[in-house]
Amino acid sequence: MVTLTRIYTRNGDAGQTRLSDMSLASKTDPRVEAYGAVDEANSVIGLALATGDLRADMATTLREIQNELFDVGADLSNPLARAPKWEPLRIVQSSVDRLEAWCDSFAEELPALTSFILPGGTPAAATLHLARTVVRRAERAAWAAVEVYGTDEGTDDVPGGISVLAIAYLNRLSDLLFILARVAADGAETLWVPGKDREPTTAKARRQRERIVAQQAEQPAPEDA
Repeated sequence: MVTLTRIYTRNGDAGQTRLSDMSLASKTDPRVEAYGAVDEANSVIGLALATGDLRADMATTLREIQNELFDVGADLSNPLARAPKWEPLRIVQSSVDRLEAWCDSFAEELPALTSFILPGGTPAAATLHLARTVVRRAERAAWAAVEVYGTDEGTDDVPGGISVLAIAYLNRLSDLLFILARVAADGAETLWVPGKDREPTTAKARRQRERIVAQQAEQPAPEDA
């Protein structure tokens, strides 16, 4: 059980924090960056839930994910150890498998895409798109931590690495959030139109585009390197 009796501790005023194994780390450490982004993603999911615009099955799924994101944060903040003093909280394969099952289930009701989607649609959908991007950042931060600490168990001289299952969870979660954002949009999606295909909406814009196209046509082709 977690008991919080006082929120401020002053322990981090020197720019350091303690990981789950009680070792000290800089607040700019890539591990801290990764689980901090996970916390941010969890908060954005909470914002999506607070819109009140999500279907009951989606809301139930996201609340379960919110709980598991605390597990992900705990995993990322706990260096891998061969014989830990206490059993650490780790993401397991079944958690990743469940995300994939949710992806398949929710995606069944969606039409195929012919282009990328501009984030938006509805307030709930836009917020889930934001959550997706934060999860992607958390995944990148976790891989940055892997570049520093690796994925092996620690020794007396070398700190332990990062659990790749925790990173796999983030990868699948970003996919699921994209799918849930599409479901939440309820058909109110705007597809990306590449620049070459976008038609200027005003006469001034058309003239400007014509000038740009003409200038590009006058430029000499680049020489082969």
